[in-house]
Amino acid sequence: QVQLVESGGGLVQPGGSLRLSCAASGRFFSINAMGWYRQAPGKQRELVAGITSGGSTNYAESVNGRFAISRDNAKNTVYLQMSSLKSEDTAVYYCNAEISNSWFSDGMEYWGKGTLVIVSS
Repeated sequence: QVQLVESGGGLVQPGGSLRLSCAASGRFFSINAMGWYRQAPGKQRELVAGITSGGSTNYAESVNGRFAISRDNAKNTVYLQMSSLKSEDTAVYYCNAEISNSWFSDGMEYWGKGTLVIVSS
C-alpha cells in the first residue's frame, strides 16, 4: 500500500514561517503530480499549491508570492515553504499525490491525514 505522511505543522505567529513536508512510502512505479490542499473550519478544501513531475508549479492567488512548493524525487517528498503567514492561513494542510503502479496505468489519488497549522499571536 501507499501512504503519505505530513509533518511540520504547528503554532506560528503572524509574519512567521513554517515548512511542511510530505513523504510517500510503499510500493509504486512513479509519482506524478503532488500538491498541498488546506481546509479551514466551515470552508471547503482548497488547492494551495501543486507541482508536476517535471517541476512546473501553480499556486492559489491567496498564497502566491508567500508560499513555495518543491519536491525531492529521490526522497519521494514534497515540501511547502510558508512565509509571511497570516491568520487566514490557519487550516489543516493535506498532502496529495497522483501515483501510478505501472507505466500504463492511470494515476490514483492518495491523501495524507493532514497536519494542523495555526497562525496566531
